[in-house]
Amino acid sequence: METDHFEQKEENSSKGKRIHDIGEDKQKALLMVIMENNEEKAHAQVRGEELSSLVETMGPSVISTTYIPLREANSATLIGSGKVQEIKALIDQQSPDLIIFDHSLNPRVQRNLEKEFDCCVIDRDEVILQIFADRAATKESVLQVELARLEYSLPRLSRRWANLSQQRGGVKGSKGEGETQLELDHRQIKDKIVLLKTQLKKVQQQRTIQRNQRMNGNVPMGAIVGYTNSGKSSLLNALSNAGVLVENKLFATLDPTTRMVKLPGGEEILLSDTVGFVSDLPHNLVDSFKSTLEEAKYADFLIIVCDASHPDMINCYKTTVKVLEELGCTDKPAIVMINKMDAIYDQFAVSRMKSLYSPTVETSVKNNQGIEELLKQIGETIHELCPTTHYRIPDNRYDLIAHIRRTGQVETLDYTDNGIEVGARIQKRFQGPLEGFRMFTEEEEEPSEE
Repeated sequence: METDHFEQKEENSSKGKRIHDIGEDKQKALLMVIMENNEEKAHAQVRGEELSSLVETMGPSVISTTYIPLREANSATLIGSGKVQEIKALIDQQSPDLIIFDHSLNPRVQRNLEKEFDCCVIDRDEVILQIFADRAATKESVLQVELARLEYSLPRLSRRWANLSQQRGGVKGSKGEGETQLELDHRQIKDKIVLLKTQLKKVQQQRTIQRNQRMNGNVPMGAIVGYTNSGKSSLLNALSNAGVLVENKLFATLDPTTRMVKLPGGEEILLSDTVGFVSDLPHNLVDSFKSTLEEAKYADFLIIVCDASHPDMINCYKTTVKVLEELGCTDKPAIVMINKMDAIYDQFAVSRMKSLYSPTVETSVKNNQGIEELLKQIGETIHELCPTTHYRIPDNRYDLIAHIRRTGQVETLDYTDNGIEVGARIQKRFQGPLEGFRMFTEEEEEPSEE
């Protein structure tokens, strides 16, 4: 079935991980991509391909992807009655287990569509939640994902199909007088959400303590950020032998890993891998993973990894920047690293990125290409962040010399008749006790006393 307004694209089924809470057999899914007014078909196809990758990562095999132009949203079913009937006919032909929309569905629309299709209907948000649930490993990420899942499922308890684990009967307790099963489920989930938030707060406090310990050191900190599956974990492994899990799947990394990296000039830095970004990430996941994403917020500089093999690399970069803006960390120095140059999709997009953003480094972590240039650029970035500053310290203030050695890197040290002259790289947060002893070169302008 194919018309100008209702197009279907057959796709080969692909291997994927079985979803533990949908069924024992591999599921089959029909994908529905909503095309907004005036949206170009090429852009919608990119979204369809990303949804297909997400679904395959989740587990089911994709039978087909259908593109549905939407001139005006129907409050009951999102799409019009005619499109509902066409999809019902498609369901009769292909017998899918799941209907997956790339558009967020409110609980009412989801219930109505399940009733119309007599089939489980989920949206992109639920797919991402399921992937996160399958990949959560540490205590913090498990708590974060469980909280996001419960907050998502709470208004959807009356659905005909319950794709996510919904704690039905999972917590012991008796019903109150006249309390229905639905009311009991609501109360139990709300109690569980309160408990999870308390537990998560304690874990996040521990992370904050660890982060503060790193910030109190004299080692510059960087964060590797970027779209999911762009090669962030592979980069950290290549630079530090971190042993981080690397898979050619979306969201392979949910927990940040921080490792020491030594630059060619001898300087040491800390680099943190972070969870991958994706367009329209569910808000409850952004909120739940805020402490994880804040590794970027507290870093001194960023490495933004872009995937040259992605058909829409520039928009992936823009999505990353948008998330960074939400975190309030776009004021940091950033190196744009264009990865996977061995599998480039669009040379024009690469050229455009290089013309728009600087500094830009082309790499292929897989083939170990461009790594030396990246390390060189990191060195230049931290030198700009922390330029050499000269101080003249009185002979009786050896405590300040000790402070410089403890918090910075001494480059020159001369004993003169006027005191001890020191040239050192020291981060701004440690320069407070030294401000009154700074020496200004001819190129520098000493601040006026007003």
